[in-house]
Amino acid sequence: MEIKKNVPVNTVTRDISKLCSKTGNIYETTMIIAQRANQISAELKNELKLKLEEFSNLADTLEETFENREQIEISRYYEKLPKPTLLAISEFEEDLITYKKIEG
Repeated sequence: MEIKKNVPVNTVTRDISKLCSKTGNIYETTMIIAQRANQISAELKNELKLKLEEFSNLADTLEETFENREQIEISRYYEKLPKPTLLAISEFEEDLITYKKIEG
């Protein structure tokens, strides 16, 4: 997954009226952002799992477990990434999220 470098890693105060201007409803906006954040989280988790599978041994026991430098660096990289919610908000503000409003 491509992570943009301009996304802040800390929370930022945002103008709610500006955020909900696209949908007209803050609750719809919140749900769109929350669903995208869940998708991003699942993608990142799957990506991390695939990278860490290289280091797993089937015969690992507590006594045989050792620290692998590459594994630690990969984990630190993913820890330093912006949270999925912040990524989703950034995508929403930049009109990178497509959504359909279901009328019913």
